[in-house]
Amino acid sequence: MTIASPALRISPSVHDEVARARNAFTTGRTKPLSWRKAQLEGLLRFIDENEKELAAAVSADLGRSAIATFMADIGPVRHEVRHTLASLPRWIKPASVRMSSATMPGKAWSAPEPKGVVLIMGAWNFPLLLTLQPLVSALAAGNAAVIKPSEISGATAAVLADRLSDYLDPDAVRVVVGDVEVGKQLLEVPFDHVFFTGSTTVGKLVMGACAQHLTPVTLELGGKSPVIVARDADLAVAARRIAWAKAINAGQTCTAPDYVLVEESVRPQLVERLLEELPRAAAADTTHIVNRQHLDRLSGLLHDHGGHRSGGEVDVDKLAISPALVTDPDVDSPLMQEEIFGPILPVVSVENVAAAIDFVSSRPKPLALYLFTESRDVERQVLDQTSSGSVVVNHLLYQLLVPELPFGGVGQSGIGNYHGKHGFDTFSHQKAVLRKPSRPDLDATYPPYGRLMEKILRRSMG
Repeated sequence: MTIASPALRISPSVHDEVARARNAFTTGRTKPLSWRKAQLEGLLRFIDENEKELAAAVSADLGRSAIATFMADIGPVRHEVRHTLASLPRWIKPASVRMSSATMPGKAWSAPEPKGVVLIMGAWNFPLLLTLQPLVSALAAGNAAVIKPSEISGATAAVLADRLSDYLDPDAVRVVVGDVEVGKQLLEVPFDHVFFTGSTTVGKLVMGACAQHLTPVTLELGGKSPVIVARDADLAVAARRIAWAKAINAGQTCTAPDYVLVEESVRPQLVERLLEELPRAAAADTTHIVNRQHLDRLSGLLHDHGGHRSGGEVDVDKLAISPALVTDPDVDSPLMQEEIFGPILPVVSVENVAAAIDFVSSRPKPLALYLFTESRDVERQVLDQTSSGSVVVNHLLYQLLVPELPFGGVGQSGIGNYHGKHGFDTFSHQKAVLRKPSRPDLDATYPPYGRLMEKILRRSMG
């Protein structure tokens, strides 16, 4: 994706869609709690009443089964809506702030208000979750929204464009479908917030485009999320859970385990168990690689990595790769430099946990870090000495299902976060308010100050 120059002429359709959402927000109708709750309830009905059609669309895009789509896309969005509906009356309340002696008398508070019209650019790998979950937060905060689903998951995008307006305010929530060119045109329009989910490479371009309008941006990116397996880990459980997480959506998950760092004393046992668990986990997932371009990219990563490969047979007709385990690859190879986003799992031996920490810390900060250990000391060592968007100890991916945990990256893996209250805050502006009484209005509070007042000011403001 290449962001167009400022001279790009915006097509009337894109401009009109944004203008329609802007006009809806300007009326003020998105701000009341009643409107926000009505949109969230409508979104819930949309999901419930169209679940079969949505699952069929995701199957057409990715080959994923209906139950897998429920677990990965539909269920989490429903949970997010219900959690938000229950919590929203509390979230929208102004928060009182204590006044200092220098500013008394008076009253101070902060009040969350909607940012305005927001752009949500979804991703293809979880085309409902990564489009509708941020929409939940945007609507809860009282914004109008323009949604741009990924063109790669075209069947799902078509259902959203065709049916969503039947359940939500059709003026305040607009779905814009189209190719990369449409995405470029949208980014030329001033928004009040842009929320993008996708690759780090495209995220940089989105941020550059937003900078032209000083538009705040949330970037949910990816990167290489490591797994550290300590020598005291339950290897059977670790292998089973790593394989399960890697197999979900054929490895096309931003928080999937990208590579494993294992203490060399237990490397043979872990590799043996992974070779058993990876095919077993993959057999339960029907998802295919999204298209030929991504299949060819993954196929290229299976060569010239310098390690030992097991599995990784490519079926072009089915857009499939059997799970591949690559042991001790060259750490400078593309396999260890690029986000894999597929069913390939490198395993790298390290002398100890300290060496694993050094390895992780020498690379861009990951979206997630996973650790398997039975030691609280090792857990604390990894938590204290690494930086990542999230950490899960003795499992993977479950951080996504806790609505009050912030989800987001750090550094190359993203900017900002959402889920639960964190999503509401992302799409809200905290407006500072201070009210002072008109009386008393003492002359002593204005310059020039006498000695006594100067002493009082120094003490109260120091």
